[in-house]
Amino acid sequence: QVQLVESGGGLVQAGGSLRLSCLASGRAFSGYFMGWFRQSPGKEREFVAGITRLGTGTDYADSVKVRFTISRDNAKNTVYLQMNSLKPEDTAVYYCAASPSAAPGRRMTFFDSWGQGTQVTVSS
Repeated sequence: QVQLVESGGGLVQAGGSLRLSCLASGRAFSGYFMGWFRQSPGKEREFVAGITRLGTGTDYADSVKVRFTISRDNAKNTVYLQMNSLKPEDTAVYYCAASPSAAPGRRMTFFDSWGQGTQVTVSS
């Protein structure tokens, strides 16, 4: 497993932007597919975005496509989530996750390392 620490959350007005970061430590970061998930109060945790080991492929939930961008810097052991045009419905705790599978898809069960989460609050 790999240890993950998210940062960059906060309070922002609707239409604003935030950039989340997730720093990994432990085993070789480049060997992991990385994902971002989020969970709002009373709702199940949901997939937001994913990126392949070398950053050559990405996947997005329909609700964030075009507005959010996932990227990674394997030299810095870090994955990012750039969030633009934020909406109140984007309010959630955002979690970074790592999967040893090359293509885990969007299923949480394939991700075996999770960060503690960072709160994102979008005011209307």
